[in-house]
Amino acid sequence: MNLSQKDKLYNWHPYTQHKTVGLLPAIVKGKDALLWDENGKEYIDAIASWWVNPFGHSNQVIADAIFKQLTTLEHVLFGGFTHNVAVELAEKLLSILPNNQKKIFYSDNGSTAVEVAIKVALQYNYNKGIKKTKIIAFEDAFHGDTFGAMAASGISFFTEAFKGSLLEVTRIPVPNNENNNQVLQQLENLVKTNDYAAFIFEPLVLGAAGMVMYPPEVLNQLIAICKQNNVFTIADEVMTGFGKTGKTFACDYLVEKPDMMCLSKALTGGTIPLAITTFSQEIFEGFYDDDTNKALFHGHTFTANPTGCAAALASISLLENHEMQANILRINQSHLEFERKIKNHPKVKTTRVLGVIFALEIKTESQESYYGTMRNKLYNFFIERGIILRPVGNIIYILPPYIITKNQLQKVYATIEKALEIV
Repeated sequence: MNLSQKDKLYNWHPYTQHKTVGLLPAIVKGKDALLWDENGKEYIDAIASWWVNPFGHSNQVIADAIFKQLTTLEHVLFGGFTHNVAVELAEKLLSILPNNQKKIFYSDNGSTAVEVAIKVALQYNYNKGIKKTKIIAFEDAFHGDTFGAMAASGISFFTEAFKGSLLEVTRIPVPNNENNNQVLQQLENLVKTNDYAAFIFEPLVLGAAGMVMYPPEVLNQLIAICKQNNVFTIADEVMTGFGKTGKTFACDYLVEKPDMMCLSKALTGGTIPLAITTFSQEIFEGFYDDDTNKALFHGHTFTANPTGCAAALASISLLENHEMQANILRINQSHLEFERKIKNHPKVKTTRVLGVIFALEIKTESQESYYGTMRNKLYNFFIERGIILRPVGNIIYILPPYIITKNQLQKVYATIEKALEIV
């Protein structure tokens, strides 16, 4: 019995209907932008393993940092203690984040980073004796799978079974230039009711919605409206953070700055689960009190895990390297060239590019479901040809490791062109 067969016996995979899926490829090795399965088949990881791995698999710099940390201090509880790498990472992050971010809160994954932000927004008002129990989010957003994050997410089939158990969330349309004024007015009407604690958003790119993009100018206006009406803003940069949009953070495109930011995925270069929620000083002071009950009672056993912090420090050092920044620019230019070539294809409805993100929407007769027939056909087509891409409905996107080679990227583009022939 091989690994794939044993896996089918024992394991329950995320976002997977096991009755309809066959054996899954068993990956045994990774290096740079490539993965190999147990049969020796090679795959180009064109989505950086769900957007976490910008510096390539088995990266030696991160591996060395992890080894050094493991042989010094692998873990210590963060409740009642601190340690050098948590302090060093916080200091480093605050030097590269928007300058209104002053406090770092550690957790373990992107959903939890969002969960912490939502809890803080609600408890801040509770601590002040203010009743604000609702939040605002975009339609079709995705913020994670824990209950608060799930409530903020607008992709209904992910949340349908839990509708009666979720926090109350009001959704507004994603700005698309044609509806900007409507979206701004809708937000203004909501925040003036004084019912809302926060507005949460994926800045500039809604990832799980199919890399839906919107301009920074309108997001500046949305944040400004919230600030004028004492509604906190939460930037979910779990996907966009650490170079994906061409800048270190998507919020670096903004003039207005969010009150909170959520970070994970590429934070440790795809090695160790770690997440961070950052806060303005004003928010922190809403919990700073002689009354112990006003503290933030949220934590995890592995909060600020030293090994994860060491991996994150190494990851940030790689991101800031001139060669890595040049790679991000190279991929962006390559995407733009491919966009020019493919956008007038008779089966292509729209294309969009931001930083290392490329998305292409295929023309369809009707609305294509998230895990529908076309998506599954395309996914299998790519896997058979050694390309890891996960289409969202009728949208194909590329979000590769920054170290992907020119030839590997060209192979991904060529395979997408071939895929258009089968739909």
